Amino acid sequence: MASFSSLKSAIFEREEKKQQYQAQIRGLNAYDRHKKFLNDYVTFYGKEKSQHVKLPVKTDQDTLREGYRFIRSEEDDQNPSWEQRLVKRYYDKLFKEYCIADMSQYKSGKIGLRWRTEKEVISGKGQFICGNKHCNEKDGLASYEVNFSYSEAGENKQALVKLVTCERCVEKLNYKKRKEKELLEKKQKKEYKRKREEAKSNNDTDEEYEGSKERRKGKRASVSRVNHEREDDENFDEFLEGMFP
Repeated sequence: MASFSSLKSAIFEREEKKQQYQAQIRGLNAYDRHKKFLNDYVTFYGKEKSQHVKLPVKTDQDTLREGYRFIRSEEDDQNPSWEQRLVKRYYDKLFKEYCIADMSQYKSGKIGLRWRTEKEVISGKGQFICGNKHCNEKDGLASYEVNFSYSEAGENKQALVKLVTCERCVEKLNYKKRKEKELLEKKQKKEYKRKREEAKSNNDTDEEYEGSKERRKGKRASVSRVNHEREDDENFDEFLEGMFP
């Protein structure tokens, strides 16, 4: 027969585990509780106790990433699903006067833009500090209206937004357009040089042809004059023979 002390210790240990389990359950949200109950059920009552059921997990961050729109439309606001309500609450907390730019891939012409958060508005980032995400310059700032072309949810969209940058970052902003202009000017200059060389070559050919033509014409005239002089001499000889037989 078990002693009173061992029985008391067993009851105390069971109650302690029960309280720990309840505290753990209370610390979980509805989805995590559901997942834990399923895992516990499979662990204790399933055919294979070592097998764990892995359920797809969709966090709030995944929902925001999937449903976020840079500029929301009326159709987006009319969607009553909880996902869209969550996205709209996040969207309404953003400040949409100035943008923050990510210029880490500016050489390939890829520049990302987003709206400012409350923390960035309070610190002055994007208005009194350069709007480039990786630049904290405060001098030489200027505001620009940027025609932002982007792809979102399988659609190509455009939006005119404001961006404040320093002199160095505005060069990054216009880098690809400037390079394309330089390449176009270089190509046009090369094409112009080629056409000029072709025109010069054609002029030289025409001059050679005209010179050759003039030489041939002079040669024909000289031969004709010699033949004419010979005919005159022969006619004169015949004339003298006629006068003095």
